[in-house]
Parts: sequence; C-alpha cells; structure tokens
Amino acid sequence: MTHDKDCTLPEPLLAMFSESGLEALPQAIGLILNLAMQAERQKYLGLAPYERSNERTDYANGFKDKTIATRVGPVNVAVPQVRSGDFYPSSLEKGIRSERALKLAIAEMYVQGVSTRRVAAITEQLCGFSISSTQVSRAAAELDTVLAAWRNRPLGRFRYVYLDARYESVRQNGCVDQAAVLIAIGVDESGKRQILGVSVSLSEHEVHWRAFLKSLLDRGLTGIELVTSDAHQGVKAACRAVFGGVPWQRCQFHLQQNAQAYVLKQEMKPVVASDIRSIFNAQDRQEAETLLKRVVEKYHTTAPRLSEWMENNLIEGLTVFAFPSAHRRLIRTTNGLERVNKEIRRRTRVCGLFPNEASCLRLVSAVLMEISEEWQTGKAYLTFEQ
Repeated sequence: MTHDKDCTLPEPLLAMFSESGLEALPQAIGLILNLAMQAERQKYLGLAPYERSNERTDYANGFKDKTIATRVGPVNVAVPQVRSGDFYPSSLEKGIRSERALKLAIAEMYVQGVSTRRVAAITEQLCGFSISSTQVSRAAAELDTVLAAWRNRPLGRFRYVYLDARYESVRQNGCVDQAAVLIAIGVDESGKRQILGVSVSLSEHEVHWRAFLKSLLDRGLTGIELVTSDAHQGVKAACRAVFGGVPWQRCQFHLQQNAQAYVLKQEMKPVVASDIRSIFNAQDRQEAETLLKRVVEKYHTTAPRLSEWMENNLIEGLTVFAFPSAHRRLIRTTNGLERVNKEIRRRTRVCGLFPNEASCLRLVSAVLMEISEEWQTGKAYLTFEQ
C-alpha cells in the first residue's frame, strides 16, 4: 500500500464510483479514514509535514497497514505512527462510524442537489475536488434503495415502544413549512433497542401519526406492553385508535416541564419540581398516589391552577409502576429518543432548508439506520427475566 505524505487522495473518489458503483465503498472509506488519521497525527505533532521547530515533542514514523472489518467489506487503512508510540488515531477507533460518515455525506449532497454550486462545495470539502449533482444523484439513488428496504423491513415482538416527533423546515409550493418527523423506538426480547420506523409528512398531525403507527403493525410489530410518549393530542389519539388497550406512559420529564407553566413565582419552581420528583421516585403506585394527593392539597390554596393541573395530569405519569422496578428509570421518559433527536439535529443543521419531504426523509433515515445498527451490536439496554 502506498501512503501520500501530504494527505492528498491517491486517486479521484468519483472514478472509483464510476467504475465500480457502491462496490467501491470499502476503498473510498479507506481513503477517507487515511486522510482523517493523517490529519489527526499532524494535529498531535502540532507541525506540518517537514516543518521544523525546537518545541517539537515527537516525530512522524511512517505507517502501519491494517485491515478492519465493516458491513461493506474489509477496509485497508494505513495507520500513522509516531516514534514515541503514544499516538493512536480516534478515527480508526471509531472504525464503523466511517461508513456512517460516507453514507451521510452522500445523503447530504443529494439533499443539496437543487444547487450544483452547493453540491460542489460539500464534495470539495470532503474529497478535495467537486463532482456534479447528476453524479451524486446516481450514487444516492442506490442509497435510497438501501434506506427504503430498511424502513420497510419486517418487525416482530417489541415489549416497550417510545414515540416522539421533531420538526424540519421543508420547502413546498414556494413556501417554507414545518414537516413533522415521526420516530418510533422499540426494545426487543433481548433487551436491545432498535429504530422501528420513521416518517416525514406535512399532513395533519393526528392523521400522520395514525398512518405511521398502522404501518408499524402492518410490518409485524407485536407484543407491545407499554408505549411512552409526550402528551401531544395527535399521538395520544393515534395510540388509542391503533394500539387499542396497550398501556400508555406519559413522559415524566415532559410532565415536569409542563408543570412549570403553572408556577407563577420563580422561587416556587425548584420546590414544585422537587415535589413532582418525589411522586415519580416513589417505591410503588400506592405511595405515588398518596404523595400526589398530598401535593395537590398543598397547592390548592396558594396555586389553584397548578393544583388542578397536577390532579388531572400527573396521574398519566404513574403507569410505569405496573412494570419491573429495574426497568422504570428507562421506560418512564422519552429521554433516549431526545438524544437521538439531538444527533438528527446535528446532521440536518448542515442542510438548513430541505427542498422537499423526500430529501428530509432520506437524510434522517441515514442517521437513524446507523444509530439502530450500532445499538444492535452494542450492549443490551435493559434485561428481561427469563
């Protein structure tokens, strides 16, 4: 294997795709990884190649060939070395994430396909040279097939399901609207999480939720013991209509946030938050209901609107007490989904405004597919008794 010392690509990335299509992914990933690792070493040394300095603390010491296994096949890389041996590139440690970086780069470029200039800017930043939007579209079309197959894959038994929505700006008929991105996460029989599905639409929220949940059942989703979500009327109504008698847990984190809207005095907010936490952290439902009654009475005179809201709403956060105590912390909120949304936001912020719903779905699907696959190869989220 040859190694360029100036971090330039040994051959055009576009030529590889032109000759071999997506079969060239392993080599492309290797090239991108090599660039990232060489950049890391340069940053570690604090000097450009061949630059001299009396403050130098280490020296570059060639490369060591290595082959890593990925889902797209074996990837050959050249690991940069230093004389002290105290350097190891984090980009190689992440290994499999390099696939994600490449696929997301292609997806982002395709999203930007309405502007050849913007495509050229992104590809030039990634590869050192630009390729046309037509060429990007050809590669992205193959990615679309993979993403569609993943979104429509058969499901199975998932005991716990989490639902949430986020919004992205999408252009439609010359105007900018907010499209709802619906996401479902499930915990399977082995205790591992999966992204069950994603849907993007500018349609009426409840109608969208109902169609999305029905599509999960059509793909074989079964065995649901609990659904956790916030209290948006669209998702609540859809759950009742599609999931029937499946117990519903209102996200406790959102409940605590919602309560603050009924606290008029700033100095009361920490006290109210503490009172609500004491209810949610009770040992069992009986204790939680006792504490709830006590808190409702506590604010009956000083904050009657808060008291009434608590009585009518906090009860929806107690469903979790019917489930094993070891699971409660992980099924009482949608916080895990919020972290997923942060990762989506980090990627979609690059695009800003999507030209259509399909482009939004494409990029979000690419993010979620990689997250789901990482969960499946990692540790169990929780443990079910055998």
